[in-house]
Amino acid sequence: MNYRLIALDVDGTLLNDHYELTERTKRTVRDVYEAGATIVLCTGRSPVNTLPLMEELGLEGTLITHNGAATISSRDKRIVHHFPFAVEQLAELVRYCRERKIHLDVCTPFRLYIETDLSETEAAMYRKFMLEPDRLDDVLALGEAPVKFTVFGDKGAINRVEEDWRNMSLPLTVLRSGDYFIDIMHPEATKGNALKRLAESLGIERSQVMAIGNYFNDLEMIRFAGLGVAMDNSPDEVKREADVVTASNNEDGVHLALSRYCLGR
Repeated sequence: MNYRLIALDVDGTLLNDHYELTERTKRTVRDVYEAGATIVLCTGRSPVNTLPLMEELGLEGTLITHNGAATISSRDKRIVHHFPFAVEQLAELVRYCRERKIHLDVCTPFRLYIETDLSETEAAMYRKFMLEPDRLDDVLALGEAPVKFTVFGDKGAINRVEEDWRNMSLPLTVLRSGDYFIDIMHPEATKGNALKRLAESLGIERSQVMAIGNYFNDLEMIRFAGLGVAMDNSPDEVKREADVVTASNNEDGVHLALSRYCLGR
């Protein structure tokens, strides 16, 4: 195969809109793995809710989680690399959220913390992503350096938050990771940077890397890869940055891209 390292985004890419991994896609990912490629799930999710997908695929290896902020070995749950930051850097953003009642959470590599009781919408969101938050009275008193700070809300509210925060002089990166989410992370924490580090550690040339994604948080890895693939359900800006566009996540776009560009089917 031309591609020795395959990076797959999860939500909106590997999974369909029902958060399902189809049998056809699962078989094709396994075929590519058995043909000699390294498969890495490269996601905004945490290791906790990404590891079950690796198990469902029947694979072991590396997970790039929290949008590149924490790279984890699935074999022993060891942190291979991560980009922590000082929790004090979140003070202005936490105050903003408290004043406007914007839901927030703070992630360390394996734990997720919230401050307030959950609405049914918020609780349903965590259930959907197979997460159980821990409650803290004050996330700024967290005793461990976080790797990600996330806000969640309806699209209109998150649009306003994004506009406000991009106009602030922040020491951290503002990343729109979905219609209803914004992530705040270390400036060097991107899927592209994490994928680059992993490729170098494996002795794999950039030209031998393939990356498939569907949203703005996938742009860095799509740009880095020798072959960057956008799903058909991607925003137009993401499609323009990709080398090729495959079918949507509801049409087994990952299966089709891997079949064509890796297996020559």
